[in-house]
Amino acid sequence: MTVNLPMTPLLAGLGVLVGLVLVWRAGRRSAKAAAEAARTGVRLVSLAGRVLLGGAALLGVQWLVITYDGDTTLRLVVLGLPDLFAAYVLTRALTVSTADTPTRRKGGQR
Repeated sequence: MTVNLPMTPLLAGLGVLVGLVLVWRAGRRSAKAAAEAARTGVRLVSLAGRVLLGGAALLGVQWLVITYDGDTTLRLVVLGLPDLFAAYVLTRALTVSTADTPTRRKGGQR
C-alpha cells in the first residue's frame, strides 16, 4: 500500500506548521516582556512602601523623644540621624545608572 500525496498539500501543511511555531515563539517573547515589566513595577512599589514605612517609624520615634524627654543631646541625635537615612535613600533612589533588562545578541549565550 503506497500513499501518494501531491506536493501542494504537503507544502501547505509545512507552511501552517512553521506559522504555528512562529506565533508560539512571538507569544512567548511578549509574555516574557510583560512579566519583566510587571516585576519592574513591583520593585518601584516595594521601594515606595519601604520608604514610607521607614519614614513613619522615624517620625514615631522622633515624636516620642520630643514629647517625653528633655535631653538636648538625645533630641539632636533623634533629629539628625533620620537626615542621614534620608540622604542615603534619596541618593540610592535617584542614581540609576543601568537598566535591569538583559540585552541578548544573536548567537550569544542563552
